[in-house]
Amino acid sequence: MERMRSLKVNCWLQWLTVTLALLSEVPAMPFDVDRVCTAPSTAKYRLTFTGQWTQTAFPKHYPLYRPPAQWSPIIGVTHSSDYHIWQRDDYASNGVREFSERGEAWTLIKEVEAAGERIQSVYGLFSAPGVVGGTGQATTEFEVYARHSLLSFIVRIVPSPDWFVGIDSLNLCEGDHWKGNISLDLHPYDAGTDSGFTFSSPNFETIPQDKVTQITSSFPSHPANSFYYPRLKHLPPIAKVSLTKIKNNQIFSLPIQPTQSNLIPSGNEIDSSVTNTPLDCEVSVWSPWGLCKGQCGEKGVKHRTRYIHMHPANNGAACPLLEEKKLCIPDNCV
Repeated sequence: MERMRSLKVNCWLQWLTVTLALLSEVPAMPFDVDRVCTAPSTAKYRLTFTGQWTQTAFPKHYPLYRPPAQWSPIIGVTHSSDYHIWQRDDYASNGVREFSERGEAWTLIKEVEAAGERIQSVYGLFSAPGVVGGTGQATTEFEVYARHSLLSFIVRIVPSPDWFVGIDSLNLCEGDHWKGNISLDLHPYDAGTDSGFTFSSPNFETIPQDKVTQITSSFPSHPANSFYYPRLKHLPPIAKVSLTKIKNNQIFSLPIQPTQSNLIPSGNEIDSSVTNTPLDCEVSVWSPWGLCKGQCGEKGVKHRTRYIHMHPANNGAACPLLEEKKLCIPDNCV
């Protein structure tokens, strides 16, 4: 009896040792979402991208021409957890580089297709037309299924050095069912391939290449950056995306009569819900003091000046004095 009990204990210890050894090889997060999803069949979604890039929300360097503010076409994929079209804190692929810098999608599409053929990680590739203007909407539809329940997409900010918005690996499956309506705010990212600071900066390749980072009101922490608003804790959303699960028998159509909820803004039309971001006046450093002007034997005056880099907007701080003068002794007297 004692021998049997000892044998059972040894077997249990061996099982525990093997189990712990196996668990030690598995990272705690993230979980393998492919195995968790048990939703039946496939699901179809409608994606609506809405640009919220207005001159009131983002007044600094707002591009009005050559080209004006606008959005590239959307490039999206449905995939499994072993693929990323782009990923924060990782290096952008050549395809993402070309797309975020110049809007050229050919290499990016080839990368997606290769991943689908090589590791069977991509289920579908879809696109939507660009938005002509900082505000407006683009809509498309796509399909997912249990083994490929993740959604990713990328949209280039035009013009910009290498900036974009998008989503990386959003899981549309929740256990045994598909999620319904989803709405997410979108914020700008830097692809890490071009070091330009402003929307219209000339090409300035980043060597060595940086990782993909989120742009905030204080990062990059340089006053020349087009998204640098030190008075803001967070940037307002520059865009948003809405996802709606479509019923199997539902046919995609737009209402005949426009309503307040389905109006599509055009040009630089301002949504009243968008925050008016204050833009403080920015001025140059002072010039050197000029020559002292005055009569010999009397006190003279000399001047220095500075000029405006950026005029204030949306109740931002007013510009300081642009000229100073002070008394001096003329230095041209014998």
